[in-house]
Amino acid sequence: MHRIRTRTLVTVAALLLAAPFPAAAHAAEDVHVEGRLPSGATYLMDVPAGWNGTVLLYSHGYTPPGVPNPARNAPDDTTKSLLLKQGYALIGSSYATTGWAVTEAAPDQLATLDTFTARFGPAGRTIAWGTSYGGLVTTALAERHASRLAGSLSMCGLVQGGVANWNSTLDPVFALKTLLAPGSGIRLTGLPDPAAATRASDAMTAVLSEAQQTAGGRARIALAAALHNIPGWNDPSQPRPAPTDRDAQQSNQYQAVVGLVKFPAFVWRQEAESRAGGSMSWNTGVDYRAMLRNSPYLKEVEELYAKAGLSLKSDLRTLDRAPRTRADTNAVDWMSRTSSFTGRLTKPQLNIHTTGDALIPVQSENAYRRAATTAGSTPLLRQRYVDNAGHCTFSPGEQIAALHTLEDRIRTGQWLGSDPAALNSRATEADPTSPARYLPYVPAAYPRPYDRARPSDGHRR
Repeated sequence: MHRIRTRTLVTVAALLLAAPFPAAAHAAEDVHVEGRLPSGATYLMDVPAGWNGTVLLYSHGYTPPGVPNPARNAPDDTTKSLLLKQGYALIGSSYATTGWAVTEAAPDQLATLDTFTARFGPAGRTIAWGTSYGGLVTTALAERHASRLAGSLSMCGLVQGGVANWNSTLDPVFALKTLLAPGSGIRLTGLPDPAAATRASDAMTAVLSEAQQTAGGRARIALAAALHNIPGWNDPSQPRPAPTDRDAQQSNQYQAVVGLVKFPAFVWRQEAESRAGGSMSWNTGVDYRAMLRNSPYLKEVEELYAKAGLSLKSDLRTLDRAPRTRADTNAVDWMSRTSSFTGRLTKPQLNIHTTGDALIPVQSENAYRRAATTAGSTPLLRQRYVDNAGHCTFSPGEQIAALHTLEDRIRTGQWLGSDPAALNSRATEADPTSPARYLPYVPAAYPRPYDRARPSDGHRR
């Protein structure tokens, strides 16, 4: 999901604890430490000379199986450099395993914090922050280990939680299979092994490629994209389409749907299912008419169907009548217990999200607000939005502005200067070379929320 390169492991935790340094606040020069935790995860620490007493505990995004998994302690090199110059200590771990490593990620992050404290002494303030899947890890730390933190910052976070995420990943491929390849036998859940997941991904990718060549196929791909709330501008390299340019919007969505099919919908799902012990997704009882009606991309779908001479009502009726997928109860329970949220915050949390995110659509923020509202935590939560396409495509200034806004809330007990104009001013001050694009924005409802604040969410599985 979101990765940066770091240096190779050069030392081990035992050596670090055997040779403690003096407190970093009094260090004469910058300190860089790499090591290994008992779990096997590696960690990375950068402590500047004149440390300001604040530790930023960074949780990185999803790392697919088979991909290098270095420790990371910042979202990008520029942001890292700017924060070190401001005196922040930056720490973070790799997680002991790749994939849906939720049961390893939080313990490894806390162990990294313990290792830091053993070497450098207690921090005056610890803030958890993270990007993408790391936003899920950050929010899990905020809800379950608040005593270790002063506050949290989730950026482009998977804050709808695991169950909702995998349900929403099922919906578009269910529509694609039902409408474009009903006799294909492509398996959507219960994938037995990585090879089977790759075969299913390849088969659906071929279906997509063929469908994109016809007006009817393009309309149905747009319908599938709308069920996942994939925006018509979702990559900064794409020209931003005009509001009524449905062909350009659909072309951009097609690229994102291909990415969804190649990785999350099958290959990443299979890895998560292997951890959960079965399929954690279902669409029994789902009303796809209502879901489309509530999508911000309804108008686009209607116009593309009309242009293709297809009946949208007929296709929605086909979806309603198609055999549905049921979940494995134990798998849902595991995913809910490990990866879904209660919304109960006891320390401030600020979330930022780009409006043009296809991987974790901006509507995920609405899902977390729903949980926080049920839990009575909304005074502690702020959510702000950046006008850009892509996943986690924030500028360094935008990220640092969010951090300083959260710090003000921690310090004063009030959300001071948290409106878009103030955030943009802070972003420009933090890094005049990078854009500042916060804007007033209210995301649409998340299509299928699931949280631990509302047990009724899972009754129809």
